[in-house]
Amino acid sequence: MIIPVRCFTCGYPIGAKWKEFAERVRKGEDPKKVLDDLGIKRYCCRRMLLSHVELIRDVMHYSVR
Repeated sequence: MIIPVRCFTCGYPIGAKWKEFAERVRKGEDPKKVLDDLGIKRYCCRRMLLSHVELIRDVMHYSVR
């Protein structure tokens, strides 16, 4: 749904890096290069960003008004 503020495994703060990561990948940059540029080196943190699926827009249609 929403990117977690911290990595589930190690606790490194990754939430602030999601927006830049998503924009750069959407523009066609290689995700590996973007993660390296952002300084995300641990594979657990990389997994958090690479495997995240943005569902908030889909779920908002079912919210109670």
